[in-house]
Amino acid sequence: MATYKNCQWVIFLLKMEPLIKAIPNGNTKEDKKQRKQFIIDFYGKWIAENPEKQIYNKSLQTFIAVRFLSIEETAQHASFNYKSTMAITFLSEILENAIVKKDKKGNVIHEEPKTNAKNQSRFSKIFIMEYEKINFGKIKLTVGELRGSGQKIQYCITAIE
Repeated sequence: MATYKNCQWVIFLLKMEPLIKAIPNGNTKEDKKQRKQFIIDFYGKWIAENPEKQIYNKSLQTFIAVRFLSIEETAQHASFNYKSTMAITFLSEILENAIVKKDKKGNVIHEEPKTNAKNQSRFSKIFIMEYEKINFGKIKLTVGELRGSGQKIQYCITAIE
């Protein structure tokens, strides 16, 4: 059954279609620069459509928020290849449906933040999640848990080749 939110997302993607078709798929410095700008622009439009800047994730059973760090980190990493840039167009779907890794007992697996990664220093835990997009492939979602508040922040999204 189609929901109002799903219909809004389809309308949003239809508006984005000309920009999506214009994403360069080469590996030149200019192609990467254009993909980075596409990601930044996409997030800006997504935030305009989602002013709460968060989506409830079924697997973590909590909201995952999108912040400036989300845009910065994803634009930096996903712009390196075309498929990762395209993965960003499924942002709402990924945030809602990505599955967190669990151990054999069903406990959520998390990693410690990298000590040499300045952007990860604000997190107490890092969750590596995956989303299988039909006719696209696997997408990796990295989520950080803020120290103190425990708020989950989308850290990075990339396609898994």
